[in-house]
Amino acid sequence: MSAVLDRLERQYQSGSSGIWQIAWRRLKGDRVAMVSLVVVGLFLLTIVLSALGLIARDWDDQVGVSYASPSFLGKVDNTEALSAGAAIPELAVPIDATIVDLRSVDPLADVMPEIEARAKALQSTVNDKAETLPFGGDKWGRDIIAKTIKGAQSSVLVGFAAAFIAVFLGTVLGALAGYHGRWVNDLLEWVYNVFTSIPNLLLILAFAAVFQKRGLLTVIMILGVTGWTGVYRLIRAEYLKHANREYVKAAEAIGASHFRRMFVHILPNVSHIILVNLSLLVVGFIKAEVILSYLGFGVPVEMTSWGTMLQEAQNELVIGKWWQFAAAAFLSMAVLVTAFSLLTDALRDALDPKLK
Repeated sequence: MSAVLDRLERQYQSGSSGIWQIAWRRLKGDRVAMVSLVVVGLFLLTIVLSALGLIARDWDDQVGVSYASPSFLGKVDNTEALSAGAAIPELAVPIDATIVDLRSVDPLADVMPEIEARAKALQSTVNDKAETLPFGGDKWGRDIIAKTIKGAQSSVLVGFAAAFIAVFLGTVLGALAGYHGRWVNDLLEWVYNVFTSIPNLLLILAFAAVFQKRGLLTVIMILGVTGWTGVYRLIRAEYLKHANREYVKAAEAIGASHFRRMFVHILPNVSHIILVNLSLLVVGFIKAEVILSYLGFGVPVEMTSWGTMLQEAQNELVIGKWWQFAAAAFLSMAVLVTAFSLLTDALRDALDPKLK
């Protein structure tokens, strides 16, 4: 009998973590999910190292020539545009230097030796810049790999921070509406209908136009304030379902406050929904930040993100310089968003209590 009681006590003590243990076992059994988790982890590690200044610290340095080609392509001549104006035609009639005093014709004749010396020094500095970089350079000769890493820091930071704000707002408002009901529910439902009546992209652009000051904090607040509606709808429905269950009534009978019943008793039972929606919003907000920065409403000019890189790349594609577009769109954003989406789908399946 004592052994049975001990087993029941252990199950009771570990009951709150049972759903997470089961979910982790399911997640480990999914190879696609584990590969996606590794990819996302590597991206996050790279971003943390960049934020600490250990890598991509000098991303803005002009380490190469303009439009330096990727190393695997070899040296590419970028001087075609300058060749047309490089040749200076000779004068048809030579000037006799013994007759014409150059100082009376050219007022810069006295300072030309100094100008030529500085030009030679500048030319030697330019010649020291790399003609090829591991994945090429942009118009100003900045390394595309370092620029992509620094851009990932901005885009992913916006995605995670805005997702946390949206999930927090949606969870709190959904809990209030679903638990209290009556006029609280009516008021919050009216606010929800106002936000959802406007297309999401237009709502984001409207907020971006109102907040004229550009910056990471502005983008985070815009996306967080406009992205809480989906979480609110799901959490409200869950609280409507859980508010009248036996364990909540029992907590009320022993004198638990409304706050404790809402966020200590009910919230852990809907936490899997919050986690899944958090990961979904991270993906959506990363793409939203890229769109905002591409349209000129995102990060300021002194910073870089995947959106600003795509904005620059659209002009570079016309002249055949594709490497910045490939680094921002394919090697970074597409890989991260795909891995995060696959991980989210696997996490949703692992946390679904209907799946055995």
